[in-house]
Amino acid sequence: MVQASRRTGFTGSPLVRLLSRLTDSDVGQPRQTTAERLSQWFGWTDDISLSAALNAGPASSLSSAKKASSSAEEAECARVRAALTKAIASDGAAPADATDFAPLRQRYLARQQAMEAGIGPLRSRLRTTLAGRSQAMAKLAAVDVVMEQVLAVQERSLLSGVPALLEKRFRRLRQAALEAQAEQATEPAADQTTPAPSAGAAWQDVFHKDLQDVLLAELDFRFQPVEGLLEALRMKQPG
Repeated sequence: MVQASRRTGFTGSPLVRLLSRLTDSDVGQPRQTTAERLSQWFGWTDDISLSAALNAGPASSLSSAKKASSSAEEAECARVRAALTKAIASDGAAPADATDFAPLRQRYLARQQAMEAGIGPLRSRLRTTLAGRSQAMAKLAAVDVVMEQVLAVQERSLLSGVPALLEKRFRRLRQAALEAQAEQATEPAADQTTPAPSAGAAWQDVFHKDLQDVLLAELDFRFQPVEGLLEALRMKQPG
């Protein structure tokens, strides 16, 4: 049986759980099932497109990709993912005197744009390869096209809110550091037997690690459809 490319429900993903922990937000169980939420995102034209993809007749011909190994596609997926991961890891920490979130927001948005630019063509490439494997795989590729078209707007809207949640975390850490510094300043000199660590640098290091963790979690989330298509490519074809 052909299965659509997998996608963890947004509210149940590791990305959301991480953001919930960092911002002390309570993400409860969704009141609606995934199918119920999806039905609200599909318009009547989307329903027609999905029905057409599911009921498509046999393709006139299949490409030579049917007998091709999936190793080339797996290698390309690994290359793209490694490049995006390296870019995230290479981002330096914010300057020690940085107290404004704006530059960090721009950094995050730039990484999101890089993910879209890298993963979109990769997903399209996998669909093309799948479509040449068999009629069942061609149907899966067609369904994935519709799902991407329908979910892209919702996904972009949801992920666009991540920087605002990170800003909340940024402000909380900064405020805690300011309060700690003020408390240290009021302590008598005699009580300060050892030099106190720099709270200013410490909270920024913590936030930099949080920022990278969230970016990596978002990368995992965005790669789920790609992993699903790769899994389909690995399936043994009849004949």
